[in-house]
Amino acid sequence: MNFFTMCMLAAGFGMAIGAFGTGIGQGLAVKSAVEGVSRNPGASGKILTTMMIGLAMIESLAIYVLVVCLIILFANPYKDVMIKALETVAK
Repeated sequence: MNFFTMCMLAAGFGMAIGAFGTGIGQGLAVKSAVEGVSRNPGASGKILTTMMIGLAMIESLAIYVLVVCLIILFANPYKDVMIKALETVAK
């Protein structure tokens, strides 16, 4: 397979796995927060504040995955090396 095709596949799989993991993490966080509020409605303010901070932390993981995938696609440090190697093979 071509190097650039592999980069696109790696970025696609990386985003899929990153989105899947963060989606599960956010779902579990919200589930636990709703259960906590239903058991003790008086503590809903603290629970919701903690949940929102936790969701922001979980979402930051998805943003990091996106940044790494964009680096793989557009700022790959091996891109120039591979282009030169492909040009020499083609000759």
